[in-house]
Amino acid sequence: MRRRILLVEDEPGLRRTLKDLLANSGYSVETNADGAEGQAQAERDPFDLIVLDVMLPSRSGFDVARNLRKKNIQTPILMLTARTELNNKVHGFKAGADDYLTKPFEAPELLARVEALLRRSAAGGRKKLKTFEFHGVHVDFAKAHLSKNGETIALSERECRLLQHLIESEGEVVTRDELLQEVWGYSEAPMTRTVDVHIAWLRQKVEEDPANPRFIVTVHGQGYRFSL
Repeated sequence: MRRRILLVEDEPGLRRTLKDLLANSGYSVETNADGAEGQAQAERDPFDLIVLDVMLPSRSGFDVARNLRKKNIQTPILMLTARTELNNKVHGFKAGADDYLTKPFEAPELLARVEALLRRSAAGGRKKLKTFEFHGVHVDFAKAHLSKNGETIALSERECRLLQHLIESEGEVVTRDELLQEVWGYSEAPMTRTVDVHIAWLRQKVEEDPANPRFIVTVHGQGYRFSL
């Protein structure tokens, strides 16, 4: 079943462009150009994600998000805005947004954010792994350690969360931006090698041959994949 996205954006050209982009990426997209009407549509129909502009006629995106959360509608919200000030981003998150994208942005960045939010939402409906075993490696996420070849190896909090996220996304490519958002909590991915460094540390603990990893695989130009 195709994921349903509600796009609330009042600028006609951008609305058409984003609708085509999302539809061509396999999503079912409905649009609205008005804040109050978009809120009513989100209350009336089930969506998997709401892409919500901040500056809208009749009701701001901040107010729309806040009102939806007050009505216990927990659909993930990606806010779009031309504003770059930190206090507006904080305002958006306090209103109930799950992520925030500043205009102008590139199409791949929008699609990566959409995919990450949808994946996070799906994962939230699943029980988090407490333990996992593969090819002689036993991971205990609650105790933050793994056992391999009769040896118990401690995992840092970040290593534990990183490994858990990779395993829960087994077989899928997970981007560095998504890992920075999910594991480190960055709403906007900074230029950093943090993910790569932690991946290298994890490989030292998980892989038999860290230089030629079997389980935590690099997908060049995209990110990482956990493979069994």
